[in-house]
Amino acid sequence: MIIVMKAGATKRERDEVVKKIKEFGYKPHIIHGTTRDVIGAVGDERGKVILQSIEFMQGVESVVPILKPYKLASREVKKETSIIKISDNVSIGDKDIIVIAGPCAVESEEQIMEAAAAVKEAGAKVLRGGAFKPRTSPYSFQGMKEEGLKLLAKAREATGLPIITEVVNPETAELVAEYADILQIGTRNAQNFELLKKLGQLKKPVLLKRGMSMTIQELLMSAEYILSEGNQSVILCERGIRTFETATRNTLDLSAIPVLKQKTHLPVVVDPSHATGNYLYVAPMAFAAIAAGADGLIVEVHPDPEHASSDGPQSLKPNKFNTMMEKLRLFSEVSGRCL
Repeated sequence: MIIVMKAGATKRERDEVVKKIKEFGYKPHIIHGTTRDVIGAVGDERGKVILQSIEFMQGVESVVPILKPYKLASREVKKETSIIKISDNVSIGDKDIIVIAGPCAVESEEQIMEAAAAVKEAGAKVLRGGAFKPRTSPYSFQGMKEEGLKLLAKAREATGLPIITEVVNPETAELVAEYADILQIGTRNAQNFELLKKLGQLKKPVLLKRGMSMTIQELLMSAEYILSEGNQSVILCERGIRTFETATRNTLDLSAIPVLKQKTHLPVVVDPSHATGNYLYVAPMAFAAIAAGADGLIVEVHPDPEHASSDGPQSLKPNKFNTMMEKLRLFSEVSGRCL
């Protein structure tokens, strides 16, 4: 259920509603809108009838049942798109298209510093880089771990770019959160519910990638795990899904962008690198994603992809990334956005 407060309702009236929700055994989630606040009451739906009595409290406009299985992620709760603040000058979900770029994995200080400088010069607003790397093969490079986090922090200090890096298990989540501005959940962990709940408690922005075989509803239910723990700063990422096609690494589901825009208030970014697995296809899919309404992109860029420890074939060289960014500005303008 959602409790819609009247425009101009006082903080005291809102606090009384929150208190009553807790008395009924539900968990309240306050969502601030542009003109009024909405309070989500999440809990056992069998007792939702008792929540209707809240409609008669001071400052309450209405009590509305949420029909979708994903409650807090639904546009029934919040009509306008959420704007996730990353730093003082970077927000995802607003009019600016945010490009996140950098190597798949942090490999050395020289590599991450060179990549950071290159993507910033081209117009990227966030630096990506993996310190902990979950790999299909146990024999593949697994990341530099905390040393990689320290190098990312050093690159942030040098360039001013916020950093995003992946969290792979609950045990290291707090360590990663000490360094990162955005916590990334990769496709393999998209339904690791204990990890999702842990990140919901950390109150850091989370970029949640779609699982390789997930439906859109399953993606939103995973987001719900984070939201239900109190973290409202969730960014969804379409990164391609597994199909029978073998010409690309995955099949980029561009239709997911308008579908998600219709179903949820959470911002949506697209990863054309993992979707295609081939640097030749990254720019066309990036352009298409922006045309379809994406709020941002996450792109792999490496100064020497031929010798990358992971995902070299899908990584753009800095000069190709710069060319892509120049063309991307035209697509942004047509879409009524800024880059």
